[in-house]
Amino acid sequence: MPRPFPFKGLDKCLTGKIKEGKRRFLLNYRIRDFFGKGELAMIVSFHGHAVVKIETNGKTVLIDPFITGNGLTDLKVDEVKPDYILLTHGHADHIGDTVRLAKENDALVVATPEIATYLSWHGVKRVHGMNIGGSYTFDFGTVKMTQAFHSTGLETGDKQIVYLGMPAGLLITIEGKTIYHAGDTSLFGDMKLIGERHPIDLAFLPIGDNFTMGPEDAAYAAELLKPKKVVPIHYNTFPVIKQDPQRFVDMLPEGQGIVLHPGESIEL
Repeated sequence: MPRPFPFKGLDKCLTGKIKEGKRRFLLNYRIRDFFGKGELAMIVSFHGHAVVKIETNGKTVLIDPFITGNGLTDLKVDEVKPDYILLTHGHADHIGDTVRLAKENDALVVATPEIATYLSWHGVKRVHGMNIGGSYTFDFGTVKMTQAFHSTGLETGDKQIVYLGMPAGLLITIEGKTIYHAGDTSLFGDMKLIGERHPIDLAFLPIGDNFTMGPEDAAYAAELLKPKKVVPIHYNTFPVIKQDPQRFVDMLPEGQGIVLHPGESIEL
C-alpha cells in the first residue's frame, strides 16, 4: 500500500529557499499526485547580466555564461555543470567562460557557425552551429534562433577584433513551454511576429540601455511579444547600464514583470 504524502494542502508545488552562508539553494518539487509519484519541474533561473540556466529532465542548459568578471553573478565556474551552452552572440560578456565550461563538462555549445568554428579552434570538441531562422531539436528541447539587432566580435590581446557572425535571440521550447532570450538587441518591429508565431511563456529582455534597449523600449518590446512573464536582464553590471529593474516592471501590465535577483528562479 503506498504511503500517504505527509504534507496536506500541497497539490502542485512546494518551493523552499535555504541559505547556507552566502550560498542560496532553491528547492523546487512538483507533486504529480497524492501518492508521491513526482516529476522534477523545469526550473529557469537568472544569474546576473544575461546568464540564464534551465534545468529540465536531468539536463542543465546554460545561456551566455559570463561568470568570471561578472560582479553580479552568484555562480562559480567550478561548480556549474552544464550539459549544453547556448550563446546569443560573440561579445566577451556573453561568451564568458564557455571554453572552460565546455572542456570540463563535455558540454555541447550551440551558437552561430562563426562562433562554433572559433570555439572549436580553441579546443571545444562539441559544437553545433545554427543560424538565424533555423531550429533544431536536442534531447532537452528545441532551439530556434531569431534575429537581434546588435554588434558582435571578440577582442584579442593584440588589438584585433575577431568577427563572430550575426547576433541572435533564442526561442527554447521544452515540453510545450517556450522561453525567449532576446540576447543583446534594440527594439524591432518583428518582435510582434516572433510573439505571434511562437506564444512565449517567459521572456528575458535587456533593459540596460546604451548597448541594448532601455526600459521604455523593452516595455514596448514586451507589448509586441506578449509573453506571459517577463524578466529584465543586462543591467547594473557596468556603470553605463545602471537601471532600476522595478521601474521597468512597473511599466508592464500588473503581474507580467518579475525582477529575479541572481540565483532566484521561476518554475514552468
